[in-house]
Amino acid sequence: MARFFIDRPIFAWVIAICIMFAGGLSISQLPLEQYPNIAPPTVKISATYTGASAKTVEDSVTQVIEQQMKGLDRLTYMSASSSSAGSASINLTFAAGTDPDVAQMQVQNKLQQAESRLPQSVQSEGLTVTKGSSDFLMLVALASDNESVTGTQIGDYISSTLLDQLSRVDGVGDVQTLGSGYAMRIWLDPARLEKYALMPSDISSALEAQNTEVSAGQLGALPAVTGQQLSATISARSKLQTPEQFENVVVKSSSDGAVVLLRDVARVELGSESYDINSALNGRPAAAMGIQLASGANALSVGEAIKAKLKELEPFYPTQMQLKTVIAHRS
Repeated sequence: MARFFIDRPIFAWVIAICIMFAGGLSISQLPLEQYPNIAPPTVKISATYTGASAKTVEDSVTQVIEQQMKGLDRLTYMSASSSSAGSASINLTFAAGTDPDVAQMQVQNKLQQAESRLPQSVQSEGLTVTKGSSDFLMLVALASDNESVTGTQIGDYISSTLLDQLSRVDGVGDVQTLGSGYAMRIWLDPARLEKYALMPSDISSALEAQNTEVSAGQLGALPAVTGQQLSATISARSKLQTPEQFENVVVKSSSDGAVVLLRDVARVELGSESYDINSALNGRPAAAMGIQLASGANALSVGEAIKAKLKELEPFYPTQMQLKTVIAHRS
């Protein structure tokens, strides 16, 4: 083979020039990273057990999931944490070279087998499985110049509008809201509960039974009587929306027709979902988003895609609200 090119130097030069030209074109198409991606793929499981202590979350959620995850292919190690806010987080790290998509699918299959042993509250609120690193690629804050705007309002806007938009950006592993949105807060009065012989579990059961979507069927649907010309869908009462509707929930009734309403044993108000976080940016009310990179994704390209998406959504930001990138890692 060497003799072939020695005898044909012009042809050899043409081949060499073509290879150099193709290499020059390829350089502009290659993804750029400051450091090689040597971090092993990780998969994160998140669960919420509202109202439970850290010990309860550890015993009834975290340990159940950890036991089920044993035996996963190429699993190197796993770590878990449980908080007093009722949240559980399990991070599973796999051997380098493992396909992140395959690892995530295996974790989801194992998790489905464990769901029946988890508390009903955890099952109803949902379990999330995401692939990505534990560090934030970007930390983006949304702040307001209007002092009447609260961090809860900003956090609710992020959760309802920005969170889903950024989660769909290719290469984003997970987006966490560092703030709190709105929730219906029910403050129970222990003395009144004792007076009416009620327990907090009774209140929870009443809310689950009366705050639900119900399919009421149709009026005049087939089979119908001869000459029936009207058909209509019946709309039943949907989920409760206002504090007044929650206050009128029946929590206890007796044979003589007397009823105990939620307002008789509790105070209901629309407040913050969690009071554990109080965020501000330069003295202004704010909330933030922590964006994590998916395993195997390019940090530079994902960062640019996130900035482009935020720029696209900028015209829809509420008045007097500005977005600021607090942290941006590049690799």
